Amino acid sequence: MSHAEYQTASLAPALAGPITIGSGMSSKPPAWAAQAIRVRQQQGTDGDGLRIAVTGGAGFIGSHTVEMLVATDAMVLVIDDYSHPSGEPLPDEVEVVLADCGSEAAAKALASFKPEVVLHLASKGGVQKAAGDPGDHVRASLASTVGLFHSAIKAGARRIVTASSGGAIYGERAKLPARETYKPAPVSAYGAAKRSEEIYVATLGLRHGTSTLALRYGNVYGPRQDGSGEAGVIAITCCRLLEGTAPRIHGDGKQTRDFVYVTDVASANVAAISSRLIGEVNIATGRETSVNSIVDGLIAASDQRVRTEFLPMRPFEVRRACLSPARAQRHLRWTATVSTSSGLKQTWSWFCKHHLALQTPQVSASVG
Repeated sequence: MSHAEYQTASLAPALAGPITIGSGMSSKPPAWAAQAIRVRQQQGTDGDGLRIAVTGGAGFIGSHTVEMLVATDAMVLVIDDYSHPSGEPLPDEVEVVLADCGSEAAAKALASFKPEVVLHLASKGGVQKAAGDPGDHVRASLASTVGLFHSAIKAGARRIVTASSGGAIYGERAKLPARETYKPAPVSAYGAAKRSEEIYVATLGLRHGTSTLALRYGNVYGPRQDGSGEAGVIAITCCRLLEGTAPRIHGDGKQTRDFVYVTDVASANVAAISSRLIGEVNIATGRETSVNSIVDGLIAASDQRVRTEFLPMRPFEVRRACLSPARAQRHLRWTATVSTSSGLKQTWSWFCKHHLALQTPQVSASVG
């Protein structure tokens, strides 16, 4: 599918008031999207809400999204192997299956749950890991994802929304921000795999009459992100500062990314579930921000005097990345609302509280 087809859903009246998210955070999906899910509950013959399966629902982006979905009265099934859990407990209403998304156990869970929508957020490996062993990455990530798509369609899902990557798929671009009409030009095995996932879901959707949408995320950051992996410069820098070690930047720090806050992304996920938009869409701010400015901002927030360590630039990483959110604004009625400065402050605050909780000894009452 070279170009997306678009239809606009009938939009119900907007809801008032924010949806409260755990850990003291508050965010708000587009009101029409939350209302559309609730309308489905009122229209359903069994009185149930929209049935949504979320892979990777216990993870960083997934846990935020699941909380928003539960707040709209949706019925949610989470399929997660818990290889990268966020550490935040999921709402009690959520059904959880511990399994790889492409496994037989996941297929059986989907067949039993009968989701109307499947949101695929599970992901394995990053740019460097995929580059180190592309074949293993294809087996562990791409093959598992395609298996999930097939299982979702067999289970009767009428819509599949999958997480993709804008920076990795567009590659190096002279003209930014990148638009969905640009020809994909990934420079990494990770980007090639993500583009393959997009092609697979679109092809299977066309064959079986299933609505599909790929969300091309910018660089997502915020509370609950894992700071121990290869990706996520903001989470990694927070962890290093709290551990008393110098921040590290690979390259000169002048490389740019489109940083988008996690609750904004979760809001976009909810909007995508309720929308009839198909094809691909960027989920980003449309702003370039240098890695240097991000790290400097976190150092200032930490009130530490520390010098950043500069390491060689990693291979297969793009120099500049910035994505146009115009299509999402038009068709999903979504826009990023959290500024970079506010997002950094909220993220640093969360990591500080999380670090303090880990350092504080737990006191148990003695029995006897």
